[in-house]
Amino acid sequence: MHVKNYSSVCNKLNRYPGSTIMEIKEACPFCRRNCNCKACLRGDWVVANRRQAGGHVKLQRLLYLLYRVLPLLRQIHYVEKLEVEVETKLRGLSVAEPDVMKSELDEDDRLYCDNCNTSIVNIYRSCPNLNCSYDLCLTCCRELREGCQPGVVRSYDCKSEVAPMEKHCALVASADFPDWRANADGSIVCPPKERGGCGISILALRRNFDVTWLAELLKEAEELTSNCQFHDDNHSQCCQCIPDVSSADYCGNDSEARRAAFRENSHDNFLYCPNSSDLKDDEIEHFQYHWIRGEPVIVKNVLERTCGLSWDPMVMRRAIREIGTKKTLKEKAQKDPKEETRSVKVLDCLDWCEIEINIHQFFKGYIEGRMHKSGWPEILKLKDWPSSSSFEDRLPRHGAEFIASLPYCEYTHPKSGLLNLATKLPENSAKPDLGPKTYIAYGFPEELGRGDSVTKLHCDMSDAVNVLTHTTEVKIPPWQLRKIRRMQKKYELEYFSELHACRNEISEGSLQEKSELSSIGVQVVGSPDLENPKKDEVNYPDQCDASCSVVTGGAVWDIFRRQDVPKLIEYLQVHWKEFHHSENFPIDSVVHPIHDQNFFLSERHKKRLKEEFDVEPWTFEQYLGEAVFIPAGCPHQVRNRKSCIKVALDFVSPESVQECVRLTEEFRLLPKDHRAKEDKLEVKKMALYAVSAAVKEAKSLISKLNSTEGKKGGLRIRHFLARARSERKSVSRLRHFLALARSGDRGGLL
Repeated sequence: MHVKNYSSVCNKLNRYPGSTIMEIKEACPFCRRNCNCKACLRGDWVVANRRQAGGHVKLQRLLYLLYRVLPLLRQIHYVEKLEVEVETKLRGLSVAEPDVMKSELDEDDRLYCDNCNTSIVNIYRSCPNLNCSYDLCLTCCRELREGCQPGVVRSYDCKSEVAPMEKHCALVASADFPDWRANADGSIVCPPKERGGCGISILALRRNFDVTWLAELLKEAEELTSNCQFHDDNHSQCCQCIPDVSSADYCGNDSEARRAAFRENSHDNFLYCPNSSDLKDDEIEHFQYHWIRGEPVIVKNVLERTCGLSWDPMVMRRAIREIGTKKTLKEKAQKDPKEETRSVKVLDCLDWCEIEINIHQFFKGYIEGRMHKSGWPEILKLKDWPSSSSFEDRLPRHGAEFIASLPYCEYTHPKSGLLNLATKLPENSAKPDLGPKTYIAYGFPEELGRGDSVTKLHCDMSDAVNVLTHTTEVKIPPWQLRKIRRMQKKYELEYFSELHACRNEISEGSLQEKSELSSIGVQVVGSPDLENPKKDEVNYPDQCDASCSVVTGGAVWDIFRRQDVPKLIEYLQVHWKEFHHSENFPIDSVVHPIHDQNFFLSERHKKRLKEEFDVEPWTFEQYLGEAVFIPAGCPHQVRNRKSCIKVALDFVSPESVQECVRLTEEFRLLPKDHRAKEDKLEVKKMALYAVSAAVKEAKSLISKLNSTEGKKGGLRIRHFLARARSERKSVSRLRHFLALARSGDRGGLL
C-alpha cells in the first residue's frame, strides 16, 4: 500500500471537499485513485478498457452501421452521378464516366464551397484560373441551373416599423451583387469579382477520390447488408419499459422511465431512464430502440462507474496542466499575466454580454453566489474551460474519468466507439472539435423570468451527451429574496406594457396586411389578458429555502421533438418581440429563430406554446451524476437550479446521420456572418470514411470467423473419431462416424 502523509493541512486547503480528516486517514486517496495533489491530478492515468464485443456481435454492429448510413451513401452517389452526366453532355462524350481531374489535397486539408461555406466531399466544380480557384459545391450548381441565386436566405427583418409579420418575413438579399446564372447548356461561369470569383472562366469538374471509389464502396456496402434486417423506427409501437400514458405519474427511483411530458394520445411522454449500474458494457439494443425514434435518454448514476475523482471547481483549477516547456510557459506568463489560470471571460446571462473576472472570484461566486448592485442574482457562465482544443491534455485525470463514466461506449467513446462515425476519420485528417467540453455556470432555485437562462434555445448539428458532474446549492438570504420579488413584479409590469404595445402595433395594420398575415398562417391568438395581467402571471414562491428536504435537480432541461420544430419556429415568429437578449434589450432582428440562439422559453411561453400550437417539450430535471443524451436535430434549452459543472461530448450516430445532413442544409442557407454558418462537422465526408472503414473491418471479420469455424469443425470431427475408437464400438458405429465426417454433417456428429 502506498503510504503518504494526508494531514489536516490537506483538508484545510480544501483538497478533498466533502471529506473529513478521519475519512482521508482511513482510506488512502492515492490507493483509491482519488489523490488530489498536483502530481496525481496532472499525471497520465490509464483507464482500463471495457470488455470488447465478440466477433459476431462486432460484425452485427458494423452491418448495422452500414445499413443506417447506406441511404445517405446512395444519395451522395446519385447527386454526383447527375453532375457527371451534365459533364458528359458538355463534352459531347458518349461514355458515362468522363475523365475528371483529381485535386491534389493533403490529408488535413478541408475544402469548402466559396459560396455557401458547406464542406465539399468528392465531386465539385472549380475555376481553372490559377489566380482565382473559386470552388462551388454541387448543391449550388443545381440551384443555379434551376434559376435560383444560391445561398439566398429568408431573413426576418424585425427592425421595420411596419407591424404585420409579412413585412418582417420579407426576403432580404444576401448581398447587392449582380445576378449569377448558369448557361443554357448547364455550364457555369465563375461568379463576378463582387461575389469572390473572376467572372471569366467556365467552372471545371474536379474530384477528391478515385473515379470508381464511391461506386465500388456503395456496391460492397449493399452486398454486405443485402440479407440484413434491423428494427425500424415505427413510432406507433410503445416500449415495455414505458408506463401506459393513462397511468398516474410514475416517480419510482428504481424505474427505467421518467415522465417528461403530458401530451394527449402520445407514446413518448416517458423517457427511457436506466441506472448505470444495471447496464452491461455491450448492452445497446434498448438504447437503440428509443434513440432511433429521436427520443432523449437519461442514464442515472454514471459517476459510480468511476474512481470517484472530485469535480469540485477548486480541485479542477489545481488540476489544470500547463502545456509547453518551462521557458515557453514563463514567456507566456510574462506576456499575458491575465492568462486563464488567473482570469477568465464569462457570459452574464442577464444581458448576455461577456465580462472578464478573476477565476478565484468566479469560483467563489459559484459556491456563495453573486449579485448585481440592485440585488438581482448575477448568473455567470464559463464555457469551454480550460480553453484548449483538447480537454484531456489540460485536465488528463478528469478527462479519463469522464470517458470512463460514459455509458454506451460504442456510441460515445471519442476514439474507439464502433458506432461513432466521428472515430472513422483518417488519423492525420482535420477532425471536428467534438469535446469533451466543460460548462460551469451559476443557478437559481426558481425561475426568475429574466437573466436566469444558462443555455438558450438552440439545435446541435450532432448528437451529444451531457453529464452533470458537480452541483452546489447557494443559500439566498431573506433580504435579497424580498428585493428579487419586488423587482419581479416590476418586470412583470414592463413585460405586459411591451406586449400591449406590440399588440396595438399589429392591430393598427391595414385589412390587407391582416389578410396577408392569415395567408401565411400567422394567427394572433392566445395572447394574455392585457386588462387583467395577473391572470397570466407566473406565481413566484415567497421563500426559497435551501434547507428544504425535497431533493431537486441541478438543471431543468426542455428538449423539443424533431417533428415539432416547424410549429416551434412559427410560434417564435409570432412572439419574437416579447423576448429580450443582448444588453437585456428586446430582440430587434431574427435570422433563424432557433439557430440564432437568442430565445429562452419561460414557463409562461411554454404554456402559451401548448395552448396555441399544441407543442410541448420533454421537461425534466437533471440530477447529479446523470447523463443526458440529446439526439441531433432536437432543439433544447437549459436552466440551472443550482451552480453546476457539466461536461459534454458530441458524437455522430448512424441513426442521426440523415438528420445531421438536413441540419447542414439549414445552416448552409444562413448569412455568411452567422454564428452557425460554417460546416464544422463535415458529416458527408465523415459518413464516407465510416462506411469505408466498416466495409473493410466487416470483410476482415467475416474472413476470420469463417476460418475459425472451419478449424473448429475439423477439430470436432477428429474429436468424435477419437472418441469412437476409444470406446471400441462396433465397426458399423465407426463407419457411421466416418460417413458423417465426410458429408460435413456436424450436427449429426454432436
